[in-house]
Amino acid sequence: MNVPERVPVVPVRGSVIFPTMVMPIDAGRPVSVRAIDEALNAERVVLIVSQRDKEVESPEADDLYGVGTLANILRMRKNPDGSVQMLVQAFARARVRSYQEMDGYLAAEVEVLADEPGDEVEVRALFREVQERFGAILKEGKYLSPDVAQYIQKLEDPGQLADYIAFHMDFKLEDKQKILEMAGVAERLRRVLVLLDAELELIETQRRIQQQVKEEIDRNQREYFLREQMKVIQKELHGEEGEEEVEELRRRIEELDLPENVKKEVDRELGRLARMHPDSAEAAVIRTYLDWIVHLPWNTRTEDNLDIERAKQILEEDHYGLEKVKDRVLEYLAVRKLRYERAKRGEIPAEEVNKGPILLFVGPPGVGKTSIAKSIARALGRKYVRVSLGGVRDESDIRGHRRTYIGAMPGRIIQGLRQAGSKNPVFLLDEVDKMGQSFQGDPAAALLEVLDPAQNKEFTDHYLGVPFDLSEVLFIGTANFPQLIPAPLMDRMELIEFTSYIEQEKLEIARRFLLPRQLEENGLSKGQVHITDAALMRLITHYTREAGVRNLEREIGSLLRKAARRILEEGKKRVRITERDLEKYLGPPRYTPEAEAREPQVGVATGMYYTPVGGDIMFVEVSIMPGKGQLILTGQLGDVMKESARAALTYAKKNAERFGIELDAFEKSDIHIHVPAGAIPKEGPSAGIAISSALVSALTEVPVRHDVAMTGEITLTGRVLPIGGVREKVLGARRAGIREV
Repeated sequence: MNVPERVPVVPVRGSVIFPTMVMPIDAGRPVSVRAIDEALNAERVVLIVSQRDKEVESPEADDLYGVGTLANILRMRKNPDGSVQMLVQAFARARVRSYQEMDGYLAAEVEVLADEPGDEVEVRALFREVQERFGAILKEGKYLSPDVAQYIQKLEDPGQLADYIAFHMDFKLEDKQKILEMAGVAERLRRVLVLLDAELELIETQRRIQQQVKEEIDRNQREYFLREQMKVIQKELHGEEGEEEVEELRRRIEELDLPENVKKEVDRELGRLARMHPDSAEAAVIRTYLDWIVHLPWNTRTEDNLDIERAKQILEEDHYGLEKVKDRVLEYLAVRKLRYERAKRGEIPAEEVNKGPILLFVGPPGVGKTSIAKSIARALGRKYVRVSLGGVRDESDIRGHRRTYIGAMPGRIIQGLRQAGSKNPVFLLDEVDKMGQSFQGDPAAALLEVLDPAQNKEFTDHYLGVPFDLSEVLFIGTANFPQLIPAPLMDRMELIEFTSYIEQEKLEIARRFLLPRQLEENGLSKGQVHITDAALMRLITHYTREAGVRNLEREIGSLLRKAARRILEEGKKRVRITERDLEKYLGPPRYTPEAEAREPQVGVATGMYYTPVGGDIMFVEVSIMPGKGQLILTGQLGDVMKESARAALTYAKKNAERFGIELDAFEKSDIHIHVPAGAIPKEGPSAGIAISSALVSALTEVPVRHDVAMTGEITLTGRVLPIGGVREKVLGARRAGIREV
């Protein structure tokens, strides 16, 4: 057949077409459709060439192989979407001399590759070998259409046999292309023979793997059969003991009246236990699990005591002060009582009675956050459970561990409920702000489900694997640093602040609560030791410095122990401790009010600061020295505090004439501002007024009164802005001996 000088190229992806084959081809790419149109307008001959990379959408010359197949277009049909379906008959191999880009398609100048028959004897021998290998592959189960397999086996032309086997077998595209590029018949047959041998080896390997899998399955089935026989033998040997235990557990589970979904899971585990040997490891795990189930308070609850007057009396008995907190607790009881009465009349659903806020007590250590939670439980007549979350870093501490782990157990919430023996206790989550997080999860995120009224009705502990209703639990949290609590968790709680105690409150608490408790703990009666109010007040001011009363109780305990020793050694019946006796018992005062140890100084002003453990005073020192107008800031000041110092300097410069300061004093001097102690980081804008006062004092050489403390943010215009923590700051200043704020 005559071949045109320039043949339109139709690229194909993922396949190779060999001569003499009649093939349908679908073409949708513009480059292919345009080439087919061009061929139809000429000799109806196209060159079908495989792409090197089938992912290329618009192939160029470098993307195509150098040998393709010449084919005649027998039929062609265009689809509505512009794609083309055609039937072609391949008639020759062709080597591409050059590709040329035409108007929207590729064309090629080609050289026809004629078959090279080679040595007749060698070709005949290779022909038979290929036929045998192909027949062997078909016998091994290689699927080919019966018509195709029969057609290939009847082929008598060696070249066609090689081509047709290469086309229909699952050879790699590169291998098929190499066979297409071989003009020599013997060479093609030899290549196909190598590929068929590789296929046979692959089939043999697959058969060997299947045999190994079958043997493994047979072995597992045999082991299963033996295990079942062993179970029967074990039941004969230990059946009585195991049966009694299972029946006892079944009886206790029936008494619990569990929810339907929980009952179903528990019955399943009970059935597994009944089928196991009592001494097996798995039986011990299931036994422990069922023990947790039967000891949880699924339907056990205490009756709430909603007597407001009684609750008020209990709160007053247990705590002095804390009026805001007590009022909030009484409000909670009042709302709950009204809901209970409405539910009794059928006006609201019964579950609405349990709805209420999650309280978060925030304040310094030792101010009564934990102890008032106990009083709330006593006032309500509920059980009390405390769980410390300080240092918890693993989500499993809240949700529990899955039973697949060795030594698994429920989380702290479920453990607390078992300890309480009631499903509606007062549950104190202590130190919520001290939780951490690690690669094992975030416990704060796990607490979200516990504290969310919309979710905790079906709280699922990982160990239990079944939901438990937490909606009746009254959760109370405590924290020192609320800013450390994640925002989503904070959003679920109502914050109630506990403030520092003043000296008079501490004195009253010591007389009412601390002294009687320490007398009892140290084996003394009220008549044996008497501590005067003046001694207690000096103990508060000179031997402790705290927002709460914990250290105060320790010092009282130390006093009483020394008094007890004196009673026994000296035979005294009564010991009276006065203000003068404190140094004899406890040594010299540990804390001297700062103001007592100071005198008015130039460039030194008294400021105030606040931390979550209480307030105190600090001193701002300013020193002027010859220099070039440089401002030096020391004392570990934060960015905001540094900005306050710069604002104070600008204010002083602006008002220099008013204060009697020469303007060139700023340019000829270096100003050093220091806030001791240097090892403690400091931050915040509230020291602005103290810095301004110390700065003006240093520049005017007029001393600042040492017994006046100040706090407030200074602006460039001299305005003093309000700040937070005023109560704690004032109390701290008072403890330090300051007379005026």
